[in-house]
Amino acid sequence: MDSILSFFSGFWTDLQRLFSSFGSEGSFLSLAVGTLDVVCRFLLPLLALLVVVRCARSLLQGKLETESWGWLTDPDGNYQVMHHWEVLLGRSRRCDIVLNDPTVSRNHAALIRDDKGIWTLYPLRNKNGVYLGGTEVTEPTRVSDDDVIALGAAQLTFRALSPAEEAEQAKTRTRPGKVFSPGVTLIMLSLFQAILCLQLGRGVEAEYQQSVYTSFGVLCALMWGVYIIYRIFRRTGFEIETLAFFLTSLCLTVTADSAPATLYKQLLTVILGIVLFFALSIVLRDLDFAKKLRWPAAAAAVALLAFNVLLGQRLFGAKNWMVIGPISFQPSELVKVVFILVGATTLDRMFARRNLIFTLVFSAYCVGCLALMSDFGTALIFFVAFLAIAFLRSGDLPSVAFMTAAAGFAGFIVIHFRPYVANRFAIYRHVWEDTSGLGYQQTRTLSALASGGLFGQGLGNGWLKHIGAANTDLVFGVIAEELGLIIAVLAVVVIILLALFTVKSAATGRSSFYVIAACATAMIFVVQTMLNVFGSTDLLPLTGVTLPFVSCGGSSMMACWCLLAYIKASDTRQNAGIAIRLPKRKPGKASDRPAELDPPPASDDLSNRSTGRWNPAGFSAKLSIHREEEEET
Repeated sequence: MDSILSFFSGFWTDLQRLFSSFGSEGSFLSLAVGTLDVVCRFLLPLLALLVVVRCARSLLQGKLETESWGWLTDPDGNYQVMHHWEVLLGRSRRCDIVLNDPTVSRNHAALIRDDKGIWTLYPLRNKNGVYLGGTEVTEPTRVSDDDVIALGAAQLTFRALSPAEEAEQAKTRTRPGKVFSPGVTLIMLSLFQAILCLQLGRGVEAEYQQSVYTSFGVLCALMWGVYIIYRIFRRTGFEIETLAFFLTSLCLTVTADSAPATLYKQLLTVILGIVLFFALSIVLRDLDFAKKLRWPAAAAAVALLAFNVLLGQRLFGAKNWMVIGPISFQPSELVKVVFILVGATTLDRMFARRNLIFTLVFSAYCVGCLALMSDFGTALIFFVAFLAIAFLRSGDLPSVAFMTAAAGFAGFIVIHFRPYVANRFAIYRHVWEDTSGLGYQQTRTLSALASGGLFGQGLGNGWLKHIGAANTDLVFGVIAEELGLIIAVLAVVVIILLALFTVKSAATGRSSFYVIAACATAMIFVVQTMLNVFGSTDLLPLTGVTLPFVSCGGSSMMACWCLLAYIKASDTRQNAGIAIRLPKRKPGKASDRPAELDPPPASDDLSNRSTGRWNPAGFSAKLSIHREEEEET
């Protein structure tokens, strides 16, 4: 109700200003400028809403389209299709290929495909051995077409999809961008950026006007340049990048409004972030190369954090800054990218337990270094990302719960021995009792939210930007005050959309690497957004973390664009991004391809649809009979 009253009050005030300008000198010019300001205040949230809604509908609408990469046939001619690059075979219902045979172990073996189309058979912990062509397999072994795999008494004949069949499959899949044209969405976003640029150019000092026009012009050119590159390489999925450019536009707006002298520096980090986004996307095309990078990347992260602990500079209570000449950055932001790479490339504990131990040690080291820097907000983000990776890798909920309880105990110790951290928890939900002390930032943010209303006071008319850390920790309040609550909420909705799309695309992910990296990235974005927004509005204790893509800061901006590459790599829609290779038409066997590899009719039996696992009707019926007998037993 307060927001509605504030909106009508502001609208009436604007109308009064317009009519009062008729009798003054230069009345026509004043009328035109005043009318333009009013129109822009209402047009900005409308354009922002259209951009976000179009991207959201394009990302979330439509059915999941699974891919097929081969099949396994039993001696009776029944077969099961392999929909992922990692296929677990065994008697457990969690397996991708379920073999209800008493001689088969729960997790008997695994078939893993690389991005070059080579399949490898991995024997796991089993009691009756794994045989390939009659020879027992004790080490990872390459598998070829028509090879017979024996798991206990069960025998399966292996066939992989040929390049020609992959190209044929690609033609049947829906490409993004047909219903909601990304070009039209970019035109709307360009108009949104142009209005922001014109309003900022009129509001800033004369010496910074050129930097405002140049920065927004370069950002718009970058956006269209990336889109043209996608079109050249026949990629049509541009929704994720559009949302990132929308948030980046808000970042440049806040920078130009609060610290225009640093606008070129912020723009440079945006350019570097986009370059790193493309570089990481190209690296992720080759899974083998990406996995090999984890060792040098982890070593670099270890050295960087150690250097930060010893020689870092303290700012706002946390010793998390490195200064080298005129350059200052936060190593912890860049280590996020390495942290997810190391966690996602580590094989499941059933393949090699030592890899899980390495992940545990590396994670503990990163969180420990952040604790020594007194950067507990970032330490919490790292820990939550580790929980996501650990659960997705092992599925062991009790272990995750135990680690969470241990972290809670460690947090209690931190609160007890770190007075300034304890003060933040003590003032939580009591900020109005100490408005000039510990509750200074939150109370000012809440006041700015109330004064901004739905459509804001206009760029340059806010006062929250003069508060300490306003363009980083309190950026949600700055946007809500000057651009309105609608645009501020849309910035949060964008992060939620990225997370929802990541969860949706996980069901059709090609490799567990892409799924885990994308889900961990989404978890980082969501938790970071919650800590920033809820902390500044006193719904959570203020921890001092940035809002992804929106808060000012070069390290955060570059890290966010790098992390976005993980989410983009999990997008398996046909021709969606450069991180996924397009199939090439090559001659190959296709005559004995099962009909069920084509899109199945509605009457076919689909089991475990949510995970993309599909058992043909005959074999599914046999499995259901065996399961019923097993349950009765």
